[in-house]
Amino acid sequence: MTKETFTKSNTALFSSKNKWEELIEDKDFVNIFLSDILEDYIQKQRWYGGKSSKIKYVELTEYFKIQKNGEIYFGLILEVNFIEAFYHHYFLPIAFVSDENYNKEGRILPLKLKDQEGFIIDAMHLEAFRKVVYERISSALPVDKTPVQYHKTEGFNFPAYESSRFMGVEQSNTSIIYNETFILKFFRRIYADKNPDYEMSRFLSDKKDFKNTPPYLGSMNIIDSENVNITIGLMQKLVPNNGDAWDYFLKEIHKIYLNIDTKQISLEELPDVEMFDRVKISEVSPQIIDWVGLHLFKKIKKLAQRTAEMHIALGSEFEETAFTPTRFNGDYTVWLKNRLTYQFQNRLNLAENNLHKLEGYSLELAQEFLDNKNEIRKRLVDFDWTKLKGERIRIHGDYHLGQVLVQDDDFCILDFEGEPESTIRDRKVKQPPLKDVAGLFRSFHYAIYSTIFNHKEAYKKEQATLFKYGELLYKYMVSIFMETYVATTKEANLHIGYRNERRFLLKYCLLEKAIYELGYELNSRPKWTIIPLKGIANILNS
Repeated sequence: MTKETFTKSNTALFSSKNKWEELIEDKDFVNIFLSDILEDYIQKQRWYGGKSSKIKYVELTEYFKIQKNGEIYFGLILEVNFIEAFYHHYFLPIAFVSDENYNKEGRILPLKLKDQEGFIIDAMHLEAFRKVVYERISSALPVDKTPVQYHKTEGFNFPAYESSRFMGVEQSNTSIIYNETFILKFFRRIYADKNPDYEMSRFLSDKKDFKNTPPYLGSMNIIDSENVNITIGLMQKLVPNNGDAWDYFLKEIHKIYLNIDTKQISLEELPDVEMFDRVKISEVSPQIIDWVGLHLFKKIKKLAQRTAEMHIALGSEFEETAFTPTRFNGDYTVWLKNRLTYQFQNRLNLAENNLHKLEGYSLELAQEFLDNKNEIRKRLVDFDWTKLKGERIRIHGDYHLGQVLVQDDDFCILDFEGEPESTIRDRKVKQPPLKDVAGLFRSFHYAIYSTIFNHKEAYKKEQATLFKYGELLYKYMVSIFMETYVATTKEANLHIGYRNERRFLLKYCLLEKAIYELGYELNSRPKWTIIPLKGIANILNS
């Protein structure tokens, strides 16, 4: 392996006497490629999740060929080791192209192979690669025992390949739209196991025929050197939609806040409701309806129904052990307490170290959080599983308005990968379904406060007063949701616990979610720290 000068572009050029299909066996190339090239390349990618840590070294743990009819691409599994003594695994497919004018965005390295000069690129940027993957999935056999396994859902026939393109802005994964009809999500950060998004999507749509999630159509997996099945890609039907529920709720809540001024809505004249009470839309007072309108409440009712139906589907399996409902027990309690006390201590340290970034009400709430640390820790540890009669099931795990698409008068639930900060095993632990509900409630809370922050000039009242309106709106949104959610789960015999148990679990899970959120806000958006801090204060004072 040698390093020369590429006279055409004055860019360093690497050369190898190997053919492309043998290149990964060139140890000299691999060593230089990992240390000199990929370490720098991956840190610039949107899907790279280790930006706050320092890389120690990068290893190639696995590689495999993605090929068809003589076209060969390499799939690399990279282990990125950090000086903080942890590591991530990433999937990077690479291709060799000889055209110097090729799209520079996906370019990784200029390379000379025998007498041919060209570039190694991220193969996602090459249409020929995307076409090969599509055709391998669409022609997959029912049983595939090769190291690179392609799968398609039984009875579905893919049409011939027509086109492919990137979907929007690349985030933690890379999504490709095929024929403007299908979407293939390539998982960039991968785990030594089946991805929960693949498992949950296939289970819900393929096995349980749950209509309100994108239909599972196929996948791409590899069997690694330790015989572990690793998910690389998930193929689903592209569902028509009007955008996500986060944007939808922001627009609707903005209208509700504008009504305060245009309709001269007095906070003192609005009837209160107790948190977690079940309220039917028909029972809501005329004053609240005049302020909020029926439209938002009807949307929340529909979202509650779809959430309940998702949990009913996830709780109705009695053969596949990964999805069989189970009860609370000592093992779960130990796992939960250890996880949350560690996370809580981390947030305490963050809060103490970042107090100087806060001011006003945020600073007041942060100080209250620190003053109440013993009470919060006690609440986290006070989890007596012997008093809980409800069921634990596989849940969404990262359920919020951004994971829900609006489809006219309906909703479609997606992205079952789980909480980004959790390990892959933790994401698969069976949990109370009310943890998903709590995640959605925290999203309601965020939507209300985000609206206030994003439209300060549009409202006449002081921000502190707007917060009070927001807290009342939040309680009504929660109450409308709870009425439909509880009624729907009860009718289907999904046992989520009786009234007192539901309240305990919701408070517990809301506290857990708000503590989790606090870490992100302190690190990234200190001005928004008021949202999780207010959520924590609400639980402590309820």
